[in-house]
Amino acid sequence: MTIRLASDLQIDSVVDGTGIRTVIWTQGCSHDCPGCHNPSTHDFHGGFEVPVEEIMEEIDDLDGQDGVTFSGGDPFFQPEACACLAKRVHKNKMTVWCYTGFTFEELLSMSKKNPAILDFLNQIDILVDGRFIMAKHSYNLKFRGSSNQRIIDVKKSLKNQKVVIAMVDDVEMNSNRGRYDKKGLYI
Repeated sequence: MTIRLASDLQIDSVVDGTGIRTVIWTQGCSHDCPGCHNPSTHDFHGGFEVPVEEIMEEIDDLDGQDGVTFSGGDPFFQPEACACLAKRVHKNKMTVWCYTGFTFEELLSMSKKNPAILDFLNQIDILVDGRFIMAKHSYNLKFRGSSNQRIIDVKKSLKNQKVVIAMVDDVEMNSNRGRYDKKGLYI
């Protein structure tokens, strides 16, 4: 199995989730969000393919990292490969964060036709979901680009069958800007 990446693994990130993280930048995205900070990752034929086993070896060799973050592009366009890598991350006792333009609800719906999506979701600890919306952009937001995006505790959300907003650093991640309805959607 291969995965299409936009770049080599980025080590020592402090902005793509809590702690010190390695980022896997996947290639390919069709959301086309105006103002996206990674438009070079949109082309599904861009970047380069690499065997998943090669990335697994890099994950095994990581030192001083608290976790791995999947970003892109959109990792959910390659759920099989990403799920495989996320399992390896957990085997190495690190956390998994993932950024996606899809909402949690969209992913659950899509997983009915593509079970690999649910397999990947089951390997994610924290999901930052939703398309980037320039009109809701703020540099004051922690770990997300626009206020519509939610920081979700995936394990609790899957167990409770509804979105559970993550508590990161003892702060409810989506309470700092605006109001959210019972589904965790920005209103």
